[in-house]
Amino acid sequence: MAKEVKKTSFAFGKENYRILIVGVVIVVIGYMLMVGGGSDDPTKFDANEIFSTRRITLAPIVILAGFCVVLFGIMKKSKE
Repeated sequence: MAKEVKKTSFAFGKENYRILIVGVVIVVIGYMLMVGGGSDDPTKFDANEIFSTRRITLAPIVILAGFCVVLFGIMKKSKE
């Protein structure tokens, strides 16, 4: 009786991991777009800076796009 050598493999293929990394980078960029808006003077409130289009609209869209890329990376069938 011959011994079977079991080949160990990762859960995803090489391409899947690349897609996952790209998705995570996009999510991080989205969170970086939300950063800022603070003031040096704590008694001052600038609503235009805090509620800017970049923070309220663009950043969440970029984050959701990043999560979609991550989901695609997980769901993509590996060629191997």
